[in-house]
Parts: sequence; C-alpha cells; structure tokens
Amino acid sequence: MAKIDEEALAEAYNRALALEKAGEIDAAVKAYEEVLAIDPEDHGGASVRIAALGRGEAPPKAPDAYVETLFDQHAEAFEDILVEQLGYTVPMMVRQRLQTLELGPFQRLLDLGCGTGLTGGALRDMVADMTGIDISEKMVEIAHEKDLYETLYVAEIEDFLEDNDDEPFDLVTATDVLPYLGALEPLFFGAAENMGPGGIFIFSSETATEEVMAGRPFIVGPHQRFVHAETYVRERLTATGFELVEITQINVRMQDGNPSPGHLIIARKS
Repeated sequence: MAKIDEEALAEAYNRALALEKAGEIDAAVKAYEEVLAIDPEDHGGASVRIAALGRGEAPPKAPDAYVETLFDQHAEAFEDILVEQLGYTVPMMVRQRLQTLELGPFQRLLDLGCGTGLTGGALRDMVADMTGIDISEKMVEIAHEKDLYETLYVAEIEDFLEDNDDEPFDLVTATDVLPYLGALEPLFFGAAENMGPGGIFIFSSETATEEVMAGRPFIVGPHQRFVHAETYVRERLTATGFELVEITQINVRMQDGNPSPGHLIIARKS
C-alpha cells in the first residue's frame, strides 16, 4: 500500500469541511474528491460526505477504513457519547420487544457490530452463548474487558458472514449497523446463511420521510449516516429468506437536539 501524504490529506480534508460549512457545495465536493485521490481507502469518509451533499450516487456502504477509524477514535468515549449525549437506548428496546413477544431464551447469539457490548449486556441473561463481532479493534477490546461474550472477533461484518462456518445461530442482532450500510442484501443474505430455520434476526435502521427518500432505497443523510426506506428493508428481507415478525417506529438517537426517526425490525428465518 502506497504511503499516504498525511499533510496533503489533512489540508484537503480541512479545506473541504470549511467549504462545506460555508455552503460552497461544488468547491467542497471537489476538495473531497482530492481527499479520495490522496487516500483511496477513504479513512475520512469523503465518499459518504459527497453523497450526503446530494452529489454522486450513495456508495453501497461506508468504506471499511472510515468505519474502523471512526470507531477506533471514539472507542474510549463511545458509551458516554452514545448513551448519555445521544440518548441511545436501542439495546434495551431490543430486550423489551423480545420479552413482550415471548421470544427466547436463545442458545447462540451473533451480535453484529457489537461495539463495546451494549446489546450483549442487555441480552446476556437471555442467551447461553454469545459471539460479538466488530470492525474496530479498540471497541472489541472494551467489550472483552466486560467479559460478556464467549467469543469476540475483529472483522468486517459482510466478510465474516461470508467466511464463517461456526454452528448456526438462533439470534442475530445488528443494532446501529445499518447507518453504515447502503445496500442490505449482503448483510441480510449473510445473516440468513449463518442462522438455523426459525432463527430471529433483529436490527435497527434509520429512515426519512417519503419526500426526502424520493423513491430511492437508501440515501446518505445529512449526518453522513445511511437512511433506508421501509419498503426497501421489507423487500430485501423477503428476498433473502426472512418473514417479518414486526416493525416498530422508534427514535434511534438524538442528533443536534432532534430525534432521528427509525425502525426496530424483527424477522424470522423461514
């Protein structure tokens, strides 16, 4: 891998951010394209920012290097930021829905994008054996310190799902994963491949109004997070061998003082 010119990269990225802030969108996009030329792996998520500005197609997912860098940087403060500042309670919502629907107890959980173990902590007493996976090594280290999971992996989710040949899982969770993915087939198909019949797949997504979505399956929203149309999520689940158990409208988190609307979706593998 060619060495990145860090100085040129920082200069271009800061210039792009300043132009974006000043509302000079064309110039900002050009500067983000310079960033991509210097750093094709896109550690700074320039491709996602270009899409968020309404230019170019939304990429099929956020670049791995970007997601890894983002979470490695925020690992230490992650729970404080997410839970205290952004009011993130999706793991407890997952627990409540499973209990209300009288699903579980479960034998084997696969927690995709496990982060520091918030979902694992919420479900620990409902599952015999828990496996967590995350692209950020620093997040996995924190989850490991909590001693929640029997097994932890540092890996990219779609690669892991494709390569894994462990025993099938009867519960797969993906909380706060979809905001970093555009196209959902690899995730849904990969989850199905790693589950036994009747297994439960539960995940959260963020969404936007029909006007904003304008018939598109997914877009990158203003906060550089992917938002998905409900119809697209439903279609992809059916296409990958799941039946929908329920879809609940939720507030995923607070962003700039406003709730981020989304869904909590529970599906069963056919």
